Amino acid sequence: MKTMFKVVLFAASLYVAGQANAQTTHKDSTLGHKISKTAKKVGNETSEAAKKVGHKTSEVAAKGAAAVADKKYDGKVAPGGQTVYINDHSQYYYINKKGHRVYLKKSQLVDKP
Repeated sequence: MKTMFKVVLFAASLYVAGQANAQTTHKDSTLGHKISKTAKKVGNETSEAAKKVGHKTSEVAAKGAAAVADKKYDGKVAPGGQTVYINDHSQYYYINKKGHRVYLKKSQLVDKP
């Protein structure tokens, strides 16, 4: 019984000594907050830049495809001055900054300056 008590007491003292010598971490909330804030800012700026690049790529690709597949309407432009294309179904459209087709009525077309 004495031996078992000694073993348990020895194990408990090792456990307590191990806990006392464990590394303590110093939590500096201001540093963590600054890092988090900076990471979010960089993430947002990267996201915005990626969207801009994606929109421009889409616009260039759509304009290239429209120039090859559809006819250009030479005498008229869209209300914003964009090039107007005519597809196989005689529909008038232009490519916006996001690369989407915006269909127009013939009455919406403006004379080319």
